[in-house]
Amino acid sequence: MKTEKTNTLKERIAIVNGLRTPMAKAGGKFARMQADQLGAVLFRELMMRSPVDVDEVDEVIIGNVAQPIHAANIARVIALRAGFPEHTPALTVHRNCASGMESITTAVSRIHAGEGKIYACGGVESMSNIPLVYSEKMTNLFSKLAGSKTALDKVRALFGFRPGFLKPIVGLMSGLTDPVSGLLMGSTAEVLAQDFGISREEQDAFSLASHQKASAAKASGRFAKESMAVVYDEYIGEYLDYDDGIRDNQTIEKLARLKPFFDRKNGTVTAGNSSQITDAAAGVLLMSESEAKSRGLEPLGYLRDYAYEGLDPKRMGLGPVFATHTLLKQTGLGMKDIEIMEINEAFAAQVIACEKAFASKDFAEMHFGERKAVGAIDPEILNVNGGAVALGHPVGMTGTRLVLTVLHELRERGLQRGLATLCIGGGQGAALLLEVE
Repeated sequence: MKTEKTNTLKERIAIVNGLRTPMAKAGGKFARMQADQLGAVLFRELMMRSPVDVDEVDEVIIGNVAQPIHAANIARVIALRAGFPEHTPALTVHRNCASGMESITTAVSRIHAGEGKIYACGGVESMSNIPLVYSEKMTNLFSKLAGSKTALDKVRALFGFRPGFLKPIVGLMSGLTDPVSGLLMGSTAEVLAQDFGISREEQDAFSLASHQKASAAKASGRFAKESMAVVYDEYIGEYLDYDDGIRDNQTIEKLARLKPFFDRKNGTVTAGNSSQITDAAAGVLLMSESEAKSRGLEPLGYLRDYAYEGLDPKRMGLGPVFATHTLLKQTGLGMKDIEIMEINEAFAAQVIACEKAFASKDFAEMHFGERKAVGAIDPEILNVNGGAVALGHPVGMTGTRLVLTVLHELRERGLQRGLATLCIGGGQGAALLLEVE
């Protein structure tokens, strides 16, 4: 039986500074930047803007999902290329879509255990560079060729070749498929759309609103406060300083013309009402609240507490409801205490399903044994600058991005308490409670 955590963290964790790159559409402007290169650019700039020297950082912890074969333990590669000293250890963490959050909460555990005082954390993903993989039959042929001792043996091995051996396995599609349920992540959104009776029209309307809010935030300079410009072609000085997946001219008519992607016959989930495939990096600098105060620092904000929960992999999109329920129980707060809320928009259907589940007494009774709903979400505080449908979901980076977005929005509006939460492929949820003074 699971042990129930009932107390908040011993001490709040100060998020001293944070920064992210723009999010670039996969196959686009960052396509020739590998994840380690993109991460190094981000963390070099983050530390230059921070009131802490790289020598003072006890460890670098970075979340990454599609870990590149040329950069094992990508956190260490990024740390060295970003200018951290050789003596600074580095750790790569992986919790699917929550990897960027896992980097933060792993550092929190280390700080409270007394293992270190200052941590550089974050997440990175280059979805453009997730490779194609040879089939098992083709790799077996390569093995036979490599093991052949004579030219005749090689010829015999080659006689076994068939053109079908060259059909590649798409790494991105494999990574977005849950091996337990056998479902693509988009298919789990179709399950939720059926469970909660969510129409195609609802999903497209949600997606349009995401683009409209993101477009307004971009135009106002809101995103510029949390992101940096990245030079992606040094030879001609080309750089990106905005999230290029935002469609300023998106319309409901354009969204309606798109065909279902995951269930061609009866589905409602399309490329237009799903998160975009993108490349990006994000980072934060962490220390205890007391350490920040002793240094006279004014942090961007604080992490008060967090929670992870597991659930049915087929309905992984409901992870925010499960994790948030646990987090609220731990802290003694209610949904009415949350002033800004970010739910990662893996799919429009998934966020809408979460909204319905948060507000449902029946859902709370069935899954939590409670007589009242977790609490309805005020739509005015949810994803106020749009979300992954418009911005993108670089899976290893998103968790860190959500934290940054919540803290900046709280400061912009003069509010105190926010929630960053997301669903996690494989059937998990994560929720972080954030505060500013």
